[in-house]
Amino acid sequence: MAEIVTIRGDLELLARTEHVFSSIREEFICAARDLNTWPNPGARQAARNRMPTSGTHQIRKLLSPAALADEDSRGHLSELVDHGAHVRIAATALPHETIIIDRRFAILAGVQAPGGREYTLTTAPTLVGTVHALYEAAWETATDLKAFLSGDQPHLNAESRTILRTLGSGATDETAARELGMSLRTYRRRVADLLDTLDAGSRFQAGMRAGELGLSG
Repeated sequence: MAEIVTIRGDLELLARTEHVFSSIREEFICAARDLNTWPNPGARQAARNRMPTSGTHQIRKLLSPAALADEDSRGHLSELVDHGAHVRIAATALPHETIIIDRRFAILAGVQAPGGREYTLTTAPTLVGTVHALYEAAWETATDLKAFLSGDQPHLNAESRTILRTLGSGATDETAARELGMSLRTYRRRVADLLDTLDAGSRFQAGMRAGELGLSG
C-alpha cells in the first residue's frame, strides 16, 4: 500500500484493510464519538470478525461522553473492560474516528457525506507517529470508564437527543413539536424533563451542559 491512500465508503475501506485487521500484533487503539465507528452495521461486524481473537495485543478505546448516553452502550463497554480492553472517556466530544494499529498504520475518518464517508489510510511513519502522539495526549487527560460512570453522568435516549438539537436550532416550540410528531404540551413536558436530567435551570444552560458532556452532537 502507498504511504497515503484516500478511499470512500466503509466497504471499500474494509476491502483495503483486511490484512491489517487480521494481523494485529501489539496494539489496536481508536478514538471515536460513539460506538458506531463503522456507520454501516455490516461493516462494523466484518471488522470485528477480522480482528484476532487471541494473542497478547492491547485494545484501547477513547470515546466521547455521548457514547455512554444509553444503557446498551454502557453495557457493551463494560463488557469490553471485563475482557481486558482499556476504555477511557474524553472530557469533551471527539471530532472524528481515528484508528491506529501497531503504531504502523493509521485510519483517519472524514465527515459523513451522501456518497459515503471518506477515509485516509497511511503508513507514513511521521504521520502515524504524529497521530499517535495526539492520541496519547488525549488519552492522558481522559477518565477511566468505571470512574466516569461512577460520576453518574446523565442518560439521554434518542428522543432526548433530538429534542436537544431542536433547542439548539432556534426553532419555535410549535415548529419543533410538529417536526417531532408530538403535541405542543407533550413537547414542552419533554423539554422540562430534559432540563431536569441535565440539571439545567434554562434551555440555554441545557445546551451548555450537553456540550460539556459531548451529548449535543
